[in-house]
Amino acid sequence: MGTMPEKKPKTTRRVFTLILAYIMFCVAGGVVASGFLLPAVMGANTMTKSLTSSLKADDINFDLADLPQQSRMYASDGTTVLATFYEQNRIIVPLKSISDYMQKAVVAREDHRFWDHSGIDPQGIARAFVQTYVKKGDTQGGSTLTQQYVKNILIDQALEDDDPIEAYHAQEETIARKLREMLISVELEKKYSKQEILQGYLNIAQFGKNVYGVETAAQHYFSKSASDLNLVESATIAAITKNPANFDPTVNPEEAEKQRNITLDLMSEWGFVDKSETDAAKKIPLADTLHVQDVAVGCQAAGNAAYFCDYAIRQIEKSDVFGKTLKERRQLIKQGGLNIYTTLDVNAQNSAWTAVRDNLPEDDPSGYENILAAIRPGTGEVLALAQNRTYDVNGAPGTTRTSVNYAVDYADGGGSGFQVGSTWKPINFAAWINAGNSANEPLATSMHYSYKTIPDADGAGVFDVQNSGGGTVNPETPLQALNQSHNTTQVSMAQRIGLKSIADMAKTMGYHRADGTDITKYNPSMVIGTEPSSPLTMANVYATIAGNGVECTPIALNKVVDSSGKSYKVPSANCHQAISSEVAQTTAYAMNLNVTQGVAKDAQLSDNRKTFAKTGTSEQTQLATSGFVPQVAAFALITNAENSGVSLKGTINGVYRSSWYGADIALPTWKEFMENYLSSANIPQDNDYGNPDQNMIRTTGSTSSTTKKKSSSTKSRSTSGSTSTNSGTTSGTTSGTTTEGQ
Repeated sequence: MGTMPEKKPKTTRRVFTLILAYIMFCVAGGVVASGFLLPAVMGANTMTKSLTSSLKADDINFDLADLPQQSRMYASDGTTVLATFYEQNRIIVPLKSISDYMQKAVVAREDHRFWDHSGIDPQGIARAFVQTYVKKGDTQGGSTLTQQYVKNILIDQALEDDDPIEAYHAQEETIARKLREMLISVELEKKYSKQEILQGYLNIAQFGKNVYGVETAAQHYFSKSASDLNLVESATIAAITKNPANFDPTVNPEEAEKQRNITLDLMSEWGFVDKSETDAAKKIPLADTLHVQDVAVGCQAAGNAAYFCDYAIRQIEKSDVFGKTLKERRQLIKQGGLNIYTTLDVNAQNSAWTAVRDNLPEDDPSGYENILAAIRPGTGEVLALAQNRTYDVNGAPGTTRTSVNYAVDYADGGGSGFQVGSTWKPINFAAWINAGNSANEPLATSMHYSYKTIPDADGAGVFDVQNSGGGTVNPETPLQALNQSHNTTQVSMAQRIGLKSIADMAKTMGYHRADGTDITKYNPSMVIGTEPSSPLTMANVYATIAGNGVECTPIALNKVVDSSGKSYKVPSANCHQAISSEVAQTTAYAMNLNVTQGVAKDAQLSDNRKTFAKTGTSEQTQLATSGFVPQVAAFALITNAENSGVSLKGTINGVYRSSWYGADIALPTWKEFMENYLSSANIPQDNDYGNPDQNMIRTTGSTSSTTKKKSSSTKSRSTSGSTSTNSGTTSGTTSGTTTEGQ
């Protein structure tokens, strides 16, 4: 499918000569009608002047690649189509990829002298003139296939230029419009071969409601490529162009079969196919030949990948590489014939979709959301995004149908983010050892910390905090605190290294708020996970730990290429060494101990695969589990997204509990996803990761993990003068009490 040759502009004299020639063609066709010839000749010069400006060949684009055509989004395998986007559902193909039967069928039906005329057909014009103007019958145009191609090009070009008036003039039934088509058609045939013109027509013609081009028609009606169309199928499709609305076999099957048979008769009448072959074809019921496949449009038709699709499309819409304005970018998506190759892993997406629904069905009476995001460490590639909701651009509050993608940032179609609870604590741990401290250093702890004793703390007063089961452990090491998910020790660590160093570490590892901003106001409660974030961002933080300290910006696009082969620069993952390998592996070591010796024991994956995980609960409003193996990091979250801040309590998924923790629903969701994905994708075990730097876990003194100071109440006590809205202990409620399984 090559680009057609460059065209040369016509002179006024040539236009005038051609108009007179066309009029003579009409007369020579056997009709001399009084009152027709003379006015036409006398008015030719005036008509020439009015038409010349619109007949400049330079203004008419016959490049097939510039026709509006569908864009398709693929999974990372390069073959699985996730979604299709179009205003005109069209796939451009070269003539060699269109069956010989199909070529013959459309020529027989539309213009059987196509291979012999020079753009206009005097006999056809004469026949149409007699039928329309002498016999006063139905209006007939006498148009050749070349003229119909020109007409379609002019309409599409006007629509692309956002000129509805010109589009109307390009299809109105007037002598002026017909003359214009004929003029251009004769010139077209001087510049282009018959094969190029037939190729152009077959790619631009409409073959049903929102079905443009023969390849799309073949896939829609018969679930096959145009190259594989047989005689019956070709005749069916060729018949539709005469009246796309009424001859569509999915709309009017009886009429479609009748028109198919007319096409078959014409094919044998004009000698394109032997009559015995067409007679046999006519006996085949139309219904027996159809294998209809709807080409649904947009992310709404992307099935379980709909939310990922939405995320990927927004990456194009946000990038000026694809157009200067949002309108231009959206037009490119719907008309540019893009092949959008994404990072989505089919096995991962299927596993994520199943896991969020198995552990919290979409129609659960609780109405809570189950959300999961997964990333491939060291690449930034988003493998899957899922939530127990149905993607619907017309969704309404209070239903399970929504277009809000809770797994991602606000700018990417998500919400305002969620507190992540104790899944934040590995960030504190990384900041601690990165500052040169040992994970095994005993720290004095308290349930009441003055803001004055915490470097960088904004505000004044006392921050009251306790562990999930109440009280504190004193003294306690950062490693023990991570394994048991204790809150009080996190603040003790902040007293030593400062809140800014923790916020800086979070940013370094890939953290930002769901609104895209960094932490600039330091509240002590941040160390127990009160800063809002999206699940994808937290999955990315854990991917940095899993990726030996390499942090990447999450990406959804691997490659975008248009129909002409032009490649667009896609957003970069910007992968770089963010934290040292020693910090990453030592943090991973601590997270593995959280599984083998700590409170996240239920996260252990099968076959003794080395597992790294952390659970978390925030204010009883979010339940979370995040973790990884070297090949994939994932974050699962249970929340009431539409009523943020409302405690998760009572009956969820048929189970009643007065208190819920991250290990209860989020952990099983995370684990089911990991097990199914690792198995279905045949990802081998890698148990060599997570080797700690010995200097970072050196023993600095004796510790005690048994001395436990209980407060008089398990509820937080507000301290006068505190400016923190999250100073209560429940902001730090995590799955990490000394009681396993929470």
